[in-house]
Amino acid sequence: MILRSLNALYYRLLGNPDPVSGQARVPPFGFTDENISYCLVLSKTGNLVDIQDVRETSEKKPKPRRLSVPRPEKRTSGIKPNFLWDKTAYVLGIEGNKDKKTAKETPWVINEKTNEAFQQVHGHRLEKNDDLGLKALHQFLVSWKPERFSQKPFSPEHVDANVIFKLDGEAGYIHERPAAKQLWLSLIEPAGDEEKTTGNMATCLVTGQQATLSRLHPAIKGVYGGQSSGGSIVSFNAEAYESYGKSQGDNAPVSEQAAFAYTTALNYLLRRENGHCLSIGDTSTVFWAEAKYAQQEQEAVSLFASIVSPPTDEGQSNKVKHTLEKIAKGRPFEEVAPEVDPSTRFFVLGLAPNAARLSIRYWMDSTLCELGQHLSAHWQDMQIMPLPWSPEQPPSVWRCLIETAVLRKTENISPQLAGEWLRSILTGQRYPRQLLTQIVQRLRSDGEVNGHRAALIKAVLHRDHRKGFTKEAIPMSLELENAPLAYRLGCLFALLEQAQRGALGDVNSSIVDRYYGTASSVPYSVFPRLIAGCQNHLSKIRKDKPGIAVNLDKQLGTVIARLPHSFPKQLTVEQQGQFAVGYYQQKQSFFTKKDSAPSATTTLSN
Repeated sequence: MILRSLNALYYRLLGNPDPVSGQARVPPFGFTDENISYCLVLSKTGNLVDIQDVRETSEKKPKPRRLSVPRPEKRTSGIKPNFLWDKTAYVLGIEGNKDKKTAKETPWVINEKTNEAFQQVHGHRLEKNDDLGLKALHQFLVSWKPERFSQKPFSPEHVDANVIFKLDGEAGYIHERPAAKQLWLSLIEPAGDEEKTTGNMATCLVTGQQATLSRLHPAIKGVYGGQSSGGSIVSFNAEAYESYGKSQGDNAPVSEQAAFAYTTALNYLLRRENGHCLSIGDTSTVFWAEAKYAQQEQEAVSLFASIVSPPTDEGQSNKVKHTLEKIAKGRPFEEVAPEVDPSTRFFVLGLAPNAARLSIRYWMDSTLCELGQHLSAHWQDMQIMPLPWSPEQPPSVWRCLIETAVLRKTENISPQLAGEWLRSILTGQRYPRQLLTQIVQRLRSDGEVNGHRAALIKAVLHRDHRKGFTKEAIPMSLELENAPLAYRLGCLFALLEQAQRGALGDVNSSIVDRYYGTASSVPYSVFPRLIAGCQNHLSKIRKDKPGIAVNLDKQLGTVIARLPHSFPKQLTVEQQGQFAVGYYQQKQSFFTKKDSAPSATTTLSN
């Protein structure tokens, strides 16, 4: 289903040019978009006339321009030159000096093997061609000597860059000439591409048609953390993965055209500038829509991106803010996005690196309406009072996941947790238990019960209760009457902390710093001592602020009256989560009572 959906996407992209540039979004069969830096301008006799810089200069630092060129060779091993373009190591026989000791004095070295391979591949293919551009290129390669790189117009910045060719006085590039395209297409026919095809005709699993099978699928590039040379979803590189005597591509029969189509579409989605990819943990999440019109697809993609990863800049449009607010409040999809067809099919694919292969973390094929319902349910599960974020701008998935990481570093986010949590959001299933476990561990480690962590804990507990996995409901706002025991203990702990602060002010080591982990896991071992110490704090407060002491004493009595005669010896992970929510809401009540108009963005200080 994944390859079939990507194959269909390729042909939709091919038939719908970019509305701004008018150019095709994806290259035709046999071609691919690659990063090109320089163009060697040749005379009709094959002499080098000039070197043009084709890089984009719109930003501070020039970067390679993506141009459509003949598809590259998949260099799993050995020397394999590309056709009509390549790195300088192949085209000119010049590559960067990898010896750090001599690199400063000699930044480049000669690689005769790669240059000879490039010349040999092109020699017999271009020798008898009558096209002026191809003849000029052939003559250049025959006469080229790597030693000439030390002369002008060459410079060290050209080393290891991808280069193409151009005939002097013409606008297009040599690989774009009709004769060059015709020659290339004849070369990639199954009979002439034995290294990449199995030579067997079989039914393609993607299209269902009889076709020649692809032996090696094109590389997929752009997955966060993956190899720069790309990875594969479908590959067989050892006999242990093969069956019934079949080798490589025969084990998963996919035609040459289908393999090219699905990898090209996926490479298009993975390019961040196209707006179809988000990085969540180590997972690259790509998404696309299938609708009657291209504009509807783009609107659906933009809506999904704004919901999963809300923009953080102050200049974001009011439309995005209102959409997020409606989603969070559970409004009907027709009201949230009336311009988008709710029956639009929507696809989400999560990819993570795994050596030379790519792991599929999650896959979803649904309608936009169903997806919107699941996202709405997620934000409603996340609701907690007081709300630790602005109502019209809920936190992104990454912003929530960072609360589970040590030192709040992205690299410390659990890869498995990132994938499982996003899958639960998109499908409406139970949140992963690992989410609750990791947040509880963070709380016991640093004692920082902030609004985002409390909301995540509340979401996990509320969804489990809503789906019938637990009996105890977690309150959205401060409540003692029907709240679980662990929740009430969290409220008590917040009151004890407030009494200490009222008596001693800000201290270097509060009861939260010293006892939060113990109080939230084994209450019986610490609460009696804390309550006894609280009496001393209340006595001191009565001398300076009798009104505050009376109020605190009353609140303490209310909570203690709803506790059993003895404290629990141990709390489960779920109960430790309830403890944290109770602590957060009770502590935030001090802020809301202090402010006449409490802000929705109020959070705990560190």
